[in-house]
Amino acid sequence: MPLGHLGVNVRDLGQAKAYYDELMPLVGFETFFATEEEFSYRPAGGKPGTYLFFYPALEDGEYSRHRPDLQHLAFMVKTREEVDRLHEWAVKRGANVLYEPQEFPQYGPTYYATFWEGHDGVTLETVCHR
Repeated sequence: MPLGHLGVNVRDLGQAKAYYDELMPLVGFETFFATEEEFSYRPAGGKPGTYLFFYPALEDGEYSRHRPDLQHLAFMVKTREEVDRLHEWAVKRGANVLYEPQEFPQYGPTYYATFWEGHDGVTLETVCHR
């Protein structure tokens, strides 16, 4: 059964929305709805897939992918060129790149990905399976 949606808490809703409003169309998502209390995205063009909802964090604290919590978000893209382009997008925004675009054979013979720290330090990945 597919995953319906994920909820992510952020420190500053406005800053997070500005960041994800720029990123999400690049990885095939469109705005679902936005209010003063939350914002969300869905797969673009009516495609099936998981929706993402963002909420204001009610408690302060630093994100760490090493604690029990959200480890990372991975976005599938169609080509390796898109992985490279999104890596460049992250670098231009001063992101801490965890892994340059490369093959990860332990995940499959065609797994090509890049990882970076996005808004609030959440690890983001773009991956092509071709």
